[in-house]
Amino acid sequence: MNLRLYLDTADTAVWETWLPIGIFYGVTSNPLLLERAQVACTVDSLTQLAAKAFSLGAKEVQLQTWGDNKQALITTGQALAKIDQRVVVKVPITQLGTAAAAALIADGIRVTMTAVYEVPQILVAAALGAEYAAPYLGRINDSGRNGRETLAQMQQALDGVESSTRILTASIRDVDDIAYLATQGLNTFTFAPRIAEAFFNSEQTVEATAAFEACAIAMGANSTR
Repeated sequence: MNLRLYLDTADTAVWETWLPIGIFYGVTSNPLLLERAQVACTVDSLTQLAAKAFSLGAKEVQLQTWGDNKQALITTGQALAKIDQRVVVKVPITQLGTAAAAALIADGIRVTMTAVYEVPQILVAAALGAEYAAPYLGRINDSGRNGRETLAQMQQALDGVESSTRILTASIRDVDDIAYLATQGLNTFTFAPRIAEAFFNSEQTVEATAAFEACAIAMGANSTR
């Protein structure tokens, strides 16, 4: 599947609403999202969380490792990866995180480098062979830079070195950003429920659908014969 969309939340009630519609490849989370959803940041808790996502049809779940040293990041990452082969372990793209990610990848664990802000960082993820790299579009904009342009440059850099690493665009605040970035070759996005809703907030579509339904009824759609 070339296009991959994810729900960026640990709220299972939201999953129950959106995953069954069939457009989402999976879900992403991190400790901040766990706190918002009041989900314990433990391996046991995340095991249950992942099982719930898979039961609702998710093909992939991204869970972030934690720890204040390399070995802690590795050990927790290994524990998360053992939950299911469809789990991808997120690791911050710091020097410490990169060293831990290298060990996890060498162990055959799927990895997303997260908290990406700078174009050169995308090459770190590519050099590691990380499956994904997650830049924060909205926060890049907050820093006074052009987030769209920065992410387009990241994609160009990956294309330039013929890397298979996917840019997993996060911190999306406007559905139009997804449409624009898709024109620049980006194909993997994670976003909150309000962005999911925005895909379907077209007054013209609502009006057209109502007209279709009215005509169907007028032409006997409700007839028992």
